[in-house]
Amino acid sequence: MLFLLALCCPAAGPDRTALQQQLVARFGPGRIGLLDDWLQLVAAAKPLDEGRKLQAINDFFNRHIVFDDDLNIWRQSDYWATPLETIGRGRGDCEDFAIAKYYSLRLAGVPVARMRLVYVKARLSTGAGEVQQAHMVLAYYAQPSAEPLVLDNLQTAIQPASRRPDLQPVFSFNSDGIFAGVSGALKASSGGIGRLSRWQDLLQRARAEGFE
Repeated sequence: MLFLLALCCPAAGPDRTALQQQLVARFGPGRIGLLDDWLQLVAAAKPLDEGRKLQAINDFFNRHIVFDDDLNIWRQSDYWATPLETIGRGRGDCEDFAIAKYYSLRLAGVPVARMRLVYVKARLSTGAGEVQQAHMVLAYYAQPSAEPLVLDNLQTAIQPASRRPDLQPVFSFNSDGIFAGVSGALKASSGGIGRLSRWQDLLQRARAEGFE
Protein backbone atom coordinates (compact mmCIF):
# COMPACT_ATOMS: atom_id res chain seq x y z
CA MET A 1 0.00 0.00 0.00
CA LEU A 2 2.81 2.42 0.84
CA PHE A 3 4.41 1.65 -2.52
CA LEU A 4 1.17 2.49 -4.33
CA LEU A 5 0.89 5.76 -2.46
CA ALA A 6 4.46 6.69 -3.38
CA LEU A 7 3.74 5.87 -7.01
CA CYS A 8 0.50 7.83 -7.25
CA CYS A 9 0.95 10.88 -5.06
CA PRO A 10 2.81 14.08 -6.01
CA ALA A 11 6.23 14.79 -4.56
CA ALA A 12 5.99 16.97 -1.47
CA GLY A 13 6.08 20.58 -2.55
CA PRO A 14 8.79 22.95 -1.35
CA ASP A 15 7.87 25.74 1.06
CA ARG A 16 6.93 28.88 -0.89
CA THR A 17 8.34 31.31 1.67
CA ALA A 18 11.63 29.40 1.93
CA LEU A 19 11.99 29.39 -1.86
CA GLN A 20 11.28 33.12 -2.05
CA GLN A 21 13.89 33.83 0.61
CA GLN A 22 16.50 31.69 -1.17
CA LEU A 23 15.72 33.32 -4.53
CA VAL A 24 16.09 36.86 -3.16
CA ALA A 25 19.27 35.99 -1.25
CA ARG A 26 20.97 34.49 -4.29
CA PHE A 27 19.53 36.35 -7.28
CA GLY A 28 17.74 39.43 -5.98
CA PRO A 29 13.99 40.15 -6.02
CA GLY A 30 13.62 40.58 -9.78
CA ARG A 31 12.15 37.14 -10.46
CA ILE A 32 9.90 36.67 -7.43
CA GLY A 33 6.96 37.10 -9.82
CA LEU A 34 8.22 34.31 -12.07
CA LEU A 35 8.73 32.02 -9.07
CA ASP A 36 5.19 32.71 -7.85
CA ASP A 37 3.79 32.12 -11.35
CA TRP A 38 5.59 28.77 -11.48
CA LEU A 39 4.34 27.65 -8.06
CA GLN A 40 0.78 28.65 -9.01
CA LEU A 41 1.08 26.74 -12.28
CA VAL A 42 2.24 23.58 -10.51
CA ALA A 43 -0.62 23.83 -8.02
CA ALA A 44 -3.15 24.39 -10.81
CA ALA A 45 -1.75 21.46 -12.80
CA LYS A 46 -2.22 18.87 -10.04
CA PRO A 47 -5.87 18.03 -10.81
CA LEU A 48 -5.35 18.00 -14.59
CA ASP A 49 -4.93 14.85 -16.66
CA GLU A 50 -1.30 14.08 -17.48
CA GLY A 51 -1.50 15.29 -21.07
CA ARG A 52 -2.58 18.74 -19.91
CA LYS A 53 0.06 18.76 -17.17
CA LEU A 54 2.73 18.11 -19.80
CA GLN A 55 1.45 20.87 -22.06
CA ALA A 56 1.16 23.49 -19.33
CA ILE A 57 4.60 22.89 -17.86
CA ASN A 58 6.36 22.49 -21.19
CA ASP A 59 4.85 25.77 -22.42
CA PHE A 60 5.71 27.63 -19.21
CA PHE A 61 9.45 27.00 -19.39
CA ASN A 62 9.72 27.34 -23.17
CA ARG A 63 8.03 30.74 -22.93
CA HIS A 64 9.58 32.20 -19.80
CA ILE A 65 13.16 30.90 -19.75
CA VAL A 66 15.70 32.24 -22.24
CA PHE A 67 18.14 29.76 -23.74
CA ASP A 68 21.77 30.49 -22.94
CA ASP A 69 24.92 28.44 -22.36
CA ASP A 70 26.55 27.63 -19.04
CA LEU A 71 29.61 29.79 -19.64
CA ASN A 72 27.44 32.88 -19.89
CA ILE A 73 25.11 31.94 -17.03
CA TRP A 74 27.41 30.24 -14.52
CA ARG A 75 30.96 30.84 -15.82
CA GLN A 76 31.33 27.04 -16.01
CA SER A 77 31.55 24.77 -19.04
CA ASP A 78 28.82 22.41 -17.78
CA TYR A 79 26.49 23.16 -14.85
CA TRP A 80 23.15 21.48 -14.15
CA ALA A 81 20.84 24.00 -12.49
CA THR A 82 18.05 23.29 -10.04
CA PRO A 83 14.58 24.65 -10.91
CA LEU A 84 15.10 27.48 -8.42
CA GLU A 85 18.41 28.42 -10.06
CA THR A 86 16.91 28.35 -13.55
CA ILE A 87 14.05 30.59 -12.45
CA GLY A 88 16.44 32.83 -10.51
CA ARG A 89 18.59 33.41 -13.57
CA GLY A 90 15.71 33.37 -16.05
CA ARG A 91 18.07 31.54 -18.38
CA GLY A 92 19.17 27.97 -18.97
CA ASP A 93 20.60 25.46 -21.41
CA CYS A 94 18.94 22.25 -22.59
CA GLU A 95 19.71 20.32 -19.39
CA ASP A 96 18.18 23.09 -17.28
CA PHE A 97 14.96 23.11 -19.32
CA ALA A 98 14.62 19.32 -19.06
CA ILE A 99 15.41 19.24 -15.33
CA ALA A 100 12.97 22.06 -14.51
CA LYS A 101 10.18 20.30 -16.42
CA TYR A 102 10.99 16.99 -14.70
CA TYR A 103 10.77 18.49 -11.22
CA SER A 104 7.64 20.47 -12.09
CA LEU A 105 5.83 17.40 -13.37
CA ARG A 106 6.84 15.45 -10.27
CA LEU A 107 5.38 18.20 -8.09
CA ALA A 108 2.23 18.13 -10.24
CA GLY A 109 1.80 14.41 -9.56
CA VAL A 110 3.44 12.60 -12.49
CA PRO A 111 5.26 9.48 -11.20
CA VAL A 112 9.03 9.34 -11.67
CA ALA A 113 8.63 5.99 -13.46
CA ARG A 114 6.84 7.77 -16.33
CA MET A 115 9.66 10.22 -16.98
CA ARG A 116 13.24 10.04 -18.20
CA LEU A 117 15.82 12.68 -18.92
CA VAL A 118 17.34 11.57 -22.22
CA TYR A 119 20.77 12.41 -23.60
CA VAL A 120 20.54 12.64 -27.37
CA LYS A 121 22.55 13.71 -30.37
CA ALA A 122 20.49 16.44 -32.03
CA ARG A 123 20.81 17.10 -35.75
CA LEU A 124 20.66 20.84 -36.33
CA SER A 125 20.57 22.84 -39.55
CA THR A 126 22.93 25.82 -39.61
CA GLY A 127 24.12 28.28 -42.21
CA ALA A 128 27.19 26.10 -42.67
CA GLY A 129 25.12 22.92 -43.10
CA GLU A 130 23.90 20.18 -40.80
CA VAL A 131 25.68 19.53 -37.49
CA GLN A 132 25.24 17.13 -34.59
CA GLN A 133 25.10 18.49 -31.07
CA ALA A 134 24.81 16.94 -27.61
CA HIS A 135 21.38 17.74 -26.23
CA MET A 136 18.96 16.73 -23.47
CA VAL A 137 15.19 16.32 -23.56
CA LEU A 138 12.52 15.02 -21.20
CA ALA A 139 10.59 11.91 -22.24
CA TYR A 140 7.18 10.92 -20.87
CA TYR A 141 5.81 7.35 -21.00
CA ALA A 142 2.06 6.89 -20.44
CA GLN A 143 2.79 3.16 -20.06
CA PRO A 144 6.14 1.27 -19.95
CA SER A 145 5.53 -0.08 -23.46
CA ALA A 146 4.27 3.21 -24.88
CA GLU A 147 6.12 5.37 -27.36
CA PRO A 148 7.50 8.30 -25.35
CA LEU A 149 6.45 11.89 -25.84
CA VAL A 150 9.33 14.36 -26.13
CA LEU A 151 9.39 17.67 -24.25
CA ASP A 152 12.08 19.84 -25.78
CA ASN A 153 13.23 23.45 -25.75
CA LEU A 154 14.27 23.26 -29.42
CA GLN A 155 10.67 22.65 -30.54
CA THR A 156 7.69 24.02 -28.67
CA ALA A 157 5.30 21.22 -29.65
CA ILE A 158 5.28 17.99 -27.63
CA GLN A 159 5.72 15.16 -30.13
CA PRO A 160 6.02 11.35 -30.13
CA ALA A 161 9.63 10.18 -30.41
CA SER A 162 8.93 8.74 -33.89
CA ARG A 163 8.28 12.29 -35.13
CA ARG A 164 11.67 13.49 -33.93
CA PRO A 165 14.12 11.82 -36.36
CA ASP A 166 16.49 14.71 -35.64
CA LEU A 167 17.17 13.20 -32.19
CA GLN A 168 19.37 10.13 -31.72
CA PRO A 169 19.03 8.78 -28.15
CA VAL A 170 22.18 7.79 -26.25
CA PHE A 171 20.97 6.90 -22.73
CA SER A 172 18.36 8.00 -20.21
CA PHE A 173 17.98 8.46 -16.46
CA ASN A 174 15.70 9.63 -13.67
CA SER A 175 15.74 9.69 -9.88
CA ASP A 176 15.53 5.89 -9.82
CA GLY A 177 18.67 5.25 -11.87
CA ILE A 178 20.36 5.16 -15.26
CA PHE A 179 19.02 3.24 -18.26
CA ALA A 180 21.06 1.90 -21.16
CA GLY A 181 18.47 3.04 -23.70
CA VAL A 182 15.14 4.83 -23.80
CA SER A 183 12.58 2.01 -23.76
CA GLY A 184 10.11 2.53 -20.93
CA ALA A 185 10.28 -1.20 -20.15
CA LEU A 186 14.02 -1.14 -19.37
CA LYS A 187 15.22 -1.71 -15.81
CA ALA A 188 17.62 0.77 -14.24
CA SER A 189 21.26 -0.30 -14.08
CA SER A 190 22.43 -1.77 -10.79
CA GLY A 191 24.89 1.07 -10.22
CA GLY A 192 22.16 3.57 -9.29
CA ILE A 193 22.85 7.22 -10.08
CA GLY A 194 26.37 7.23 -8.67
CA ARG A 195 27.94 6.89 -12.12
CA LEU A 196 26.33 10.15 -13.24
CA SER A 197 27.98 12.59 -10.88
CA ARG A 198 26.36 15.78 -12.22
CA TRP A 199 22.90 14.30 -11.71
CA GLN A 200 23.79 13.09 -8.22
CA ASP A 201 25.09 16.55 -7.35
CA LEU A 202 21.96 18.18 -8.79
CA LEU A 203 19.66 15.96 -6.72
CA GLN A 204 21.56 16.85 -3.54
CA ARG A 205 21.43 20.59 -4.23
CA ALA A 206 17.71 20.41 -5.07
CA ARG A 207 17.01 18.58 -1.80
CA ALA A 208 18.89 21.29 0.09
CA GLU A 209 16.58 23.86 -1.51
CA GLY A 210 13.50 21.93 -0.35
CA PHE A 211 12.68 19.73 -3.35
CA GLU A 212 12.08 16.00 -2.90
